[in-house]
Amino acid sequence: MEIPSPYGASESTGDTHTLRYELSIPYPVDEVWAAVATPEGLPSWLAVAEPFEQREGGAITLRWQNTDPQGHATVAPGRVTAWDPPRLVEYTVDIHGRVRFELEPGPLGVGGTLLHFTNELAGTDDVRLDCLAGWHHHFEYLLQALGGHPADWSQWTLDRWRELRGRYERGDTS
Repeated sequence: MEIPSPYGASESTGDTHTLRYELSIPYPVDEVWAAVATPEGLPSWLAVAEPFEQREGGAITLRWQNTDPQGHATVAPGRVTAWDPPRLVEYTVDIHGRVRFELEPGPLGVGGTLLHFTNELAGTDDVRLDCLAGWHHHFEYLLQALGGHPADWSQWTLDRWRELRGRYERGDTS
């Protein structure tokens, strides 16, 4: 099964940005849910989630295991603002704003999962480009983690992120 391009799109109104990704993932909904909505799955591709109260209104703090260009790790406390297993989870956290994962079964005969991802955040255009590249890079890690190869954060570098950031800045996302 060929996986579509993981490039995201964005819309901006002033300094408010909405980033969107539509991914066809060749793994069942339950496996994708476990990766995006459990404290065991999230560290394999995104961030340690602790605390993580798995319910609407519950506390969550995401601690990224990689760093920004200045060497800082992101720590984003917030709340679970939507919870409807195994279809919908949304986190509203400091720094990254609203982060929403909507899952649905892939088309009959194809299988897998359709992942609709939305991130609404405030910031400069540079922040928008940084986040487009960052989410793209993390979705690559998600696919690897689902395939049994969780991210080895000790080997993480900025190289791939910089490449993606340049592509988003140039509009080279086909």
